[in-house]
Amino acid sequence: ENSVKMLTKLGFDPADFEQIITSGDVSHSLLRNKADELGCSNWSLLSGIQSKSRKKAFVFGSGDEDEEYCISAGWNLSSIEEADLIVARGTFTINDGSGKVVSKKEDEMEYWKVMEESLIAAAKRKVPMLVTNPDKVRPDAGLPPMPGAIGDTYERYLWTTYCPPIGDMTETSSRDYVKRIGKPFPEVYDIALRGRDASRAVMIGDALETDVTGGMANGVDSVWVVRDGIHKEDVEKNGNGEMGVVEEFCGRSEYTYAYGEKVMPKYVVDHFRW
Repeated sequence: ENSVKMLTKLGFDPADFEQIITSGDVSHSLLRNKADELGCSNWSLLSGIQSKSRKKAFVFGSGDEDEEYCISAGWNLSSIEEADLIVARGTFTINDGSGKVVSKKEDEMEYWKVMEESLIAAAKRKVPMLVTNPDKVRPDAGLPPMPGAIGDTYERYLWTTYCPPIGDMTETSSRDYVKRIGKPFPEVYDIALRGRDASRAVMIGDALETDVTGGMANGVDSVWVVRDGIHKEDVEKNGNGEMGVVEEFCGRSEYTYAYGEKVMPKYVVDHFRW
C-alpha cells in the first residue's frame, strides 16, 4: 500500500504495474523459507532454525506491526539471550516480545543503550541477522539512519571485538551472518529479472551505494537521480559536480556495499519525474 502511494506521488499509474514486490515482502518469504516461490534462493543459514517448532526473533523495528510481521511468518519474539535470529526492519523501536517496547522517540538515550547491549550479546553467540532494508540513511534532513546501518554495526562487532574467540572471524566471513535483502543485493534482481533480458531493464535510484552499485553488480544499466535524494548536497558542493561525487565514492568504496569495486552510472538525470 505504501509503495503504491509512493509510485502515485511520482506520477505513475499503479495499474501499469504487473506486480509490486518490496524488500520487506522478500524478507518475509525468507522467514517462511519460501523465497524460492518468488524466484530467489532461501538463506541457508536459516535452514537449521526453520525446523524448530518455536522459532525466536529479536526485532529492531519500525514500530509499525513489527510483531505481526514476524508472527505471520512463523516466528515469535524473544529476548536477545534466547533469540535464534535478529530481524532489523526499522530504526525506531526495539521489541523482544516482553510487552515493553523501547522507543527511540520516547527515550533516545535508552534506545541506543539497549541497541548496543543487544548487538554485543548477539555477537557473542553469532546470532544471524536479517536486514529487510539495506539502506543506511533516509533522504530526509540530517540523513537519519536506516536498518542497513544496524547491519554494518553488527558486522563490526562480529569480526572485531565481541565474537569469541577474538580473531576467529574476518570482515568477509562476518557477512555470512548478516543477510541484507534489497538493493544492491542479488535476491531482488533475481526476482525482477526472472525469465527476462537484463539488457531490457534499468535500475533507477538516487544512491550510489545501493542503486548504482546494485545495477552494475547485477548486469543492469543504471539511471542516477542526483537532485532528489541523498547525494543532492554532495553534488552541489563538489567542484566537479556529479562525476566528482562518483570519484569520491569510488575512492572509499571498500567501506561500502561496492566492497572495493568502482561504480559508474550509465545515465545521470537531475530529477525523476514520469
